[in-house]
Amino acid sequence: MTDAPSPYEALLQTVKIAGSQSALARICSVGQPAVWKWLQSSKRLPAEYVLRVETATGVSRHHLRPDIYPLDMPPAPRWTGIDQRPSVRTCGVDRRTKRVSFKNNDISKGARA
Repeated sequence: MTDAPSPYEALLQTVKIAGSQSALARICSVGQPAVWKWLQSSKRLPAEYVLRVETATGVSRHHLRPDIYPLDMPPAPRWTGIDQRPSVRTCGVDRRTKRVSFKNNDISKGARA
């Protein structure tokens, strides 16, 4: 058996840590009735608030939404060096060169396909 709380129990724990439903609502930038509704309907915390709530309360994302953040997920890339770049190769926007990288293809900003 596992000692991990259910998503509902984890949500209750976030309210306790935050201090009140209103405090959790402020963390999520929603009204207190929204938090009340999540609790009364035994719903899970909506996905868009999970990381914000985890940062503010310390309750693990794995407990709040195990359907999105399972425990067997690989760890996030580690940041290395002085310039804080990830140690794994990523793709995305390079703001210095105004290029977007999609795996091995580069597209200049403003260029049309």
